[in-house]
Amino acid sequence: MSLNPDIAAFLELVGAGRDSGKRTAMHQLTPQAAREQFDQSSQLMMADCEALPWVETLSIKVRDGSHLEARLYSATLPGSTCGALLYFHGGGYVVGSLDSHDALCRSLAARAGCRVISVAYRLAPEWRFPTAVHDAQDAWHWLIQEAEVLGIDPTRLAVAGDSVGASLATVLCNELAADPRQVQPCLQVLIYPVTDASRPTASLERYGSGYLLEKDTLNWFYQHYAGEHGNRLDPRFSPLLAQIPSNVAPVLLAVAECDPLHDEGVAYGAHLKQAGAEVDMKVYAGMTHDFMRMGAIIDEAEEALEWIAESLRVVFARH
Repeated sequence: MSLNPDIAAFLELVGAGRDSGKRTAMHQLTPQAAREQFDQSSQLMMADCEALPWVETLSIKVRDGSHLEARLYSATLPGSTCGALLYFHGGGYVVGSLDSHDALCRSLAARAGCRVISVAYRLAPEWRFPTAVHDAQDAWHWLIQEAEVLGIDPTRLAVAGDSVGASLATVLCNELAADPRQVQPCLQVLIYPVTDASRPTASLERYGSGYLLEKDTLNWFYQHYAGEHGNRLDPRFSPLLAQIPSNVAPVLLAVAECDPLHDEGVAYGAHLKQAGAEVDMKVYAGMTHDFMRMGAIIDEAEEALEWIAESLRVVFARH
């Protein structure tokens, strides 16, 4: 299937902006300038934010004594108890923030009827590999400890993320599954995940230019986060290279057809199934990377959000 026409029109505007000199490719910016551009462009793509009765800024203390900012979203007021979704935003480990993914997290909380905790893990190049992995682990353990205070049922927890956030989510689930002493999530939601930064794929070449996420930008991200190239071979960076525990949490996997990460997403789904994991995968035809944050542009973003929310409702009801 060809590229969705509404996304194609949006990409034409992006291209025209570059041609006129009004917009610069992300990999040609400084990390700080790229962060500002990413947050600004997010406002253009996202649908209107859901109004929620409870949104609160939280602080998560991590292993080195630092504190991460987090944001809690809830469709119900304090005093009730429900399940929760721990969310890690995308952005190549370099860009992305609580604000860039605010609308997406609000929508998930409203649709799924659960708490959503979005985590501002530390970014590269100021914080290189494996800092983001450690922050994700520490956020999970913090959530377990604070569950009662936040009105969260620790037997009804899920983990999610998009792009590199999905990589953090699945690495966390793999490590938890390898230790029977740990509280296990009941679902992992992986949205167009990064699963193999060690080698090129056919989709990376096919969609590496002109389809929003670009090959040069991916390499720029990985260089900032990995430090030395050998770190890309670490399963915590490239989970497709990991040995998957058979008892890992069930997986909801959303892949975009016109995405440089398409092939590694599909390959990771097969890798999980081969290990014995339960995988529900959808490939969204005509979609590019980051399409789920394009609610102002395409209907498919709403459809995918509802699919995830329904899956969360079902799994939380089951537990």
